[in-house]
Amino acid sequence: MTRSRLVTALLVLAVVALVALPLVLDGGASDFSGTDAAAAELAEAQGAQPWFASVFSPSSSEVESGLFALQAGLGGGVLGYVLGRLRGRRLAERAAADRARGDGGT
Repeated sequence: MTRSRLVTALLVLAVVALVALPLVLDGGASDFSGTDAAAAELAEAQGAQPWFASVFSPSSSEVESGLFALQAGLGGGVLGYVLGRLRGRRLAERAAADRARGDGGT
């Protein structure tokens, strides 16, 4: 195993530990509800009715938070990929135009 792979593996383990360790040490005693849940409870207490029912309801707020983080990460990855492809396409077109003019990219 090379040094760079070892460093990468240790960094990945450190990130996993930073995420998992607080959840393990807490033992599920904390209430991870957010402002969305509080606002929904307040609206329902004032007589508001939901417009629709959820298709899927996670069993706990930790699972819901994890799914939201997964969705945000996937969205960020797709956005980064698309922006990178667009930038790469523009650079390739610019390089092809420079070659056609005979500039050689300088």
